[in-house]
Amino acid sequence: MACGLGRVPCRLLQRSLNYHQRYLPHSYGLWKGSKPRPSSTSSSSSPSPFSPPPPSAGSSRRGGTAALTTTTTASTVGSNNNNSNDNKVLDEYGHPYVDLSFNNATEAYRSKSNFELIRALLVFNLCTVRILVDKNKELLKWARRILGKTLFTKLMKATFYGQFVAGEDQDDIRPTIEKNMKFGVKSILDYSVEKDLSSEEAKKAEMESCTSDMPSGELQDPEIKRYRAHEEFGDRREKVFEARTYFYKDEADCDENMNIFLNCIDAVSGATDGSGFAAIKLTALGRPQLLLQMSEVLVSTRAMFDKIAGTDVDILLRSFSQKDLRRSLKGMGIPMSRDETKKWFTFLDSGQDGEVDLLDWDNLLEVSMSLHKVFNRVNVKTGEAESLITALTEEEENQMKNMLYRINKIAKYAKQQGVRVMIDAEQTYFQPAISRLAMEIMRKFNKDRAVIFNTYQCYLKATLNNIIIDLDLSRKEDFYFGAKLVRGAYMEQERERAKTLGYDDPICDSFEHTTENYYNVLNEVMRTIQKRDRGKVSVMVASHNEETVKYTVEAMKAHGIKPADRLICFGQLLGMCDQVSFPMGQAGYSVYKYVPYGPVEDVIPYLSRRAQENRGILKKVKKEKQLLFSELRNRILRGKFIYRPTPPVPPA
Repeated sequence: MACGLGRVPCRLLQRSLNYHQRYLPHSYGLWKGSKPRPSSTSSSSSPSPFSPPPPSAGSSRRGGTAALTTTTTASTVGSNNNNSNDNKVLDEYGHPYVDLSFNNATEAYRSKSNFELIRALLVFNLCTVRILVDKNKELLKWARRILGKTLFTKLMKATFYGQFVAGEDQDDIRPTIEKNMKFGVKSILDYSVEKDLSSEEAKKAEMESCTSDMPSGELQDPEIKRYRAHEEFGDRREKVFEARTYFYKDEADCDENMNIFLNCIDAVSGATDGSGFAAIKLTALGRPQLLLQMSEVLVSTRAMFDKIAGTDVDILLRSFSQKDLRRSLKGMGIPMSRDETKKWFTFLDSGQDGEVDLLDWDNLLEVSMSLHKVFNRVNVKTGEAESLITALTEEEENQMKNMLYRINKIAKYAKQQGVRVMIDAEQTYFQPAISRLAMEIMRKFNKDRAVIFNTYQCYLKATLNNIIIDLDLSRKEDFYFGAKLVRGAYMEQERERAKTLGYDDPICDSFEHTTENYYNVLNEVMRTIQKRDRGKVSVMVASHNEETVKYTVEAMKAHGIKPADRLICFGQLLGMCDQVSFPMGQAGYSVYKYVPYGPVEDVIPYLSRRAQENRGILKKVKKEKQLLFSELRNRILRGKFIYRPTPPVPPA
């Protein structure tokens, strides 16, 4: 019994339904009575998701990790062999040659001037100095006061800002984007300005924006407490170095964020000629309490489905009969008469086959009967009935309307401009709602091509099940499915919160388990790519982990997916992991750099995280420094004191 974009459960937002339908008319069906649309028989008519799109006018599937053997060309770190990709030779799988040891300094830095190599070496070395990283914000503020704005800006552009940020505005970033494109690397643009709040200010803002004015009882169930605000975890930036955080101020602030995202879409359209993405976060577009409550309902109702249908088979095969429903409701202490149960089951059984599956179950929230009984359950410890949700006030309903309007406007504008949108993942207590909203706007805007991409965090135990369900929905509803796969940015924070509040840790037990989960998710997507019409499913492997990139290349070969198909792409941050991005891009693989931009003084929080992140991955930074030094030394030995980057021959 999941929550739709406008179908807020148990009459939470029923009074706002007409308003929602005006803005998102298609996405409120919640799959009710949805039938699979006939698939196209042509595999060549679908656009390649990672090719520049033209502007628009208006059975068990849980296979284990594939047994793949990663092959690399033996080379030492910093080797400058001349295995250039200028004359690309395809292997037996139709893949161009690329050195998967990622040790070829010439290929890694052929796009970089000598100054850029020196700057990168300087910045990476500074990132290894503990006191500079620990006190980076204080030192930057001190430097700003001493040097003044003009000198401080020049210093930052010559060092950290120049390494990790493309420029201040759309015109300023164009040279970096155009140069990278000449070397086979496209862009994901993100306006990376952040409010520099103190921890106390952040906690105050979080508690005010995540606490409803509607009174609710004291909950005992840790799984429900998980979706409540807790002051000790109010500063969502703590122990998070890889992700930007938004804190809610008011509705006007959310409108401003929406306009920033719209401007970012314009920047993508203007600077990348339609080949790039715009990155957005949904917590920037509305009051986070609304995402908390929606997540609570989605998770609680999914758990209820599992309790009724059982978990002894894969998620897509689970279903229950009317008899199963009656028995389970009685066992859960939910008072419902035989007639009420029959009426409810008949409504849910949209296929009229006597069985309710997961997609049928998602119609539950559209039922016109009173559902207050369904959304109460008996706490096994106290014997008291607990509500699965908290109602919204009239003001909160209006805030939900506003959030849905903003999301819809961004998606609609992106499609009109021929720009794709990447929805970033966030904390687990927001993520169920974020993913559901992402799928709803996919259903509406991904009809002709993949415009909206959702992010899947593979360090979460539930990710494989979630992507299986979402892939199946995209098949039945016949829309394009786009995904970005990441490991995850909130591990320490999530583990500590789960332990403190007493709910199950959502994170995989170890790095190795996360890697296995990542590969299982990736292979599930690749198997689906093979089954669906060409272009209907696409995925970005967003990873700095060289082994993950190697595995993906070999998995592409095993599944018969070529780089030229533009169905699998790779993503890394600007200024980092160039030894992976540029050799892959120059070889003909689809590669993107996450490109932050914004005024120097306003992106200091972003730069602070990059410094902390680089200190945390010293082994990888050590390799990058070795490669940078090797390339710089070899240029000097060859007398290339002034080096002019020469783009490779484009892939055939």
